[in-house]
Amino acid sequence: GIPFAGPQSAIHRSIPFCCVKCLGVLPYASLFATILLYAGVALFCGCGHEALSGTATILQNYFEVVRAPVETLDVLTMIDILKYVIYGVAAAFFVYGILLMVEGFFTTGAIRDLYGDFKITACGRCVSAWFIMLTYIFFLAWLGVTAFTSLPVFMYFNIWTICQNTTVVEGANLCLDLRQFGMVTIGEERKVCTGSEKFFKMCESNELDMTFHLFVCALAGAGAAVIAMVHYLMVLSANWAYVKDACRMQKYEDIKSKEEQELHDIHSTRSKERLNAYT
Repeated sequence: GIPFAGPQSAIHRSIPFCCVKCLGVLPYASLFATILLYAGVALFCGCGHEALSGTATILQNYFEVVRAPVETLDVLTMIDILKYVIYGVAAAFFVYGILLMVEGFFTTGAIRDLYGDFKITACGRCVSAWFIMLTYIFFLAWLGVTAFTSLPVFMYFNIWTICQNTTVVEGANLCLDLRQFGMVTIGEERKVCTGSEKFFKMCESNELDMTFHLFVCALAGAGAAVIAMVHYLMVLSANWAYVKDACRMQKYEDIKSKEEQELHDIHSTRSKERLNAYT
């Protein structure tokens, strides 16, 4: 009979073989973790950078914080240093994501069939163990970054809550003193109190609301990076298990091949001896 050519067979015929082959070699677990890592790092670095710039603007405009001389480490200088750290984090994890994607490609079955079993070698096992250790360190580092990013979110949430409830705190004399947060020395008095003109200007400004929400987005980005590190650890652990099994299987195949060769040699020797005896 004539085979039925349904819509699925038509789709399979329309897809080139090279595309199907490319889809087969994609390490989907590593790809998902890389996309999540890039999204989290981009969100953390972009929003964190703009939030730090907004914080510097708020400190200078409403708390009258002045930049200290070059040799003195003040809060504005620390903000500039954190911006440069953000640049380094973005570049470092962009490269690290590419390295983990390459490692994932070499662990895919189709790639092993094409280019040989790279990861069974001692170098491959060492690389896998190194990536597991490095990813675990980065996981702990991102946990610390997430905890550190939650501090300005908590601070801005308190300020934002006070600004949203100005009628409730109208009779109270509440002050936001930078000395409580360690941003200035004890001898400097940099504070804004409720009821003052600076307080109302700060609450009505776009900098406060925007900076608060930018820090929230940066916190979400750091959390996404933590989840990506956990996902990478699961992928790398599975790859490491494959490496151990593949290494054992390779040793077994070598021993089996050697024994078969020895049996073949013994059989050939006996056949020759029988032939010579018969002759």
